[in-house]
Amino acid sequence: MSRVAIFTDSASDLDAGEAAAIGIHVVPLLVNFGSESFKAGIDLSTTQFWERMTAPDAPFPTTAASSPGEFKEAYEAAFAAGADAIVSIHVAGTLSGTIKSAQIARDMLPDREIHIIDSMAVSMAEGLMCRMAVEMAEADHSAASIAESLEARVTDIRIFVVLETLEYLKKGGRISGAQAAIGSLLSVKPIITVVDGVVETADRVRTRSKARERLLQLITERPIERLSILHTQAPDVDDFRAEVLRRVPDLDPASVTVELVGASVGPHIGPGCVGAAILYRPGAA
Repeated sequence: MSRVAIFTDSASDLDAGEAAAIGIHVVPLLVNFGSESFKAGIDLSTTQFWERMTAPDAPFPTTAASSPGEFKEAYEAAFAAGADAIVSIHVAGTLSGTIKSAQIARDMLPDREIHIIDSMAVSMAEGLMCRMAVEMAEADHSAASIAESLEARVTDIRIFVVLETLEYLKKGGRISGAQAAIGSLLSVKPIITVVDGVVETADRVRTRSKARERLLQLITERPIERLSILHTQAPDVDDFRAEVLRRVPDLDPASVTVELVGASVGPHIGPGCVGAAILYRPGAA
């Protein structure tokens, strides 16, 4: 029986306790608040990140990928612990340099079997792929088979998030102050998604209630295989989850987790947001 170790990065927003419990190795991104730097999920929990993020006059946070050396060290530790091969699943290369660090680390270990997967996504869209990889590894699939299966499912992964405010897109330099002001005046609630590793606007909706309804429509437009609810300290996230389950009654409620978005996406969308990461059934239109 081959032992396949599953790796990811902290941009996956997997709960640290869950990741440890099911054997996923998480290589953390660095989170910087001004001159202070933290390893996401190690020196700074996701809850602590949001405390800093929403503090008055807090510097706008930035993130940086772990170095190739850190990946190499983590991979070597897994092999030393008995792994025969590694499948390493990461945030879209178009959004972060993380996967490049992982690829360099792989090339530094040419005699080892290491498969690097670009999820072409972020947050729990990446995390859902990690869960699938763990299940396949537990079923004794080879690392090559797991990697092939994940790469075939990349196009079935999607993430949708409705924004509460445009203020954080402005802070991150994604839109101008004038655009943010106009959007706020018109009560525009953009719904963002990630397609082929690129952040796009799925829709723009007036008012919060209409935006939530449109979000639910987008989430449930295709048959769903796996789903995770996302939020950024949204007070009504449990109600939102309940509505999703009501509309998709064939989903096992125990499988639909609620995850707090962390430092990879959080600075650009701000608090109060809800959304979902979805793995749609293959071939479903």
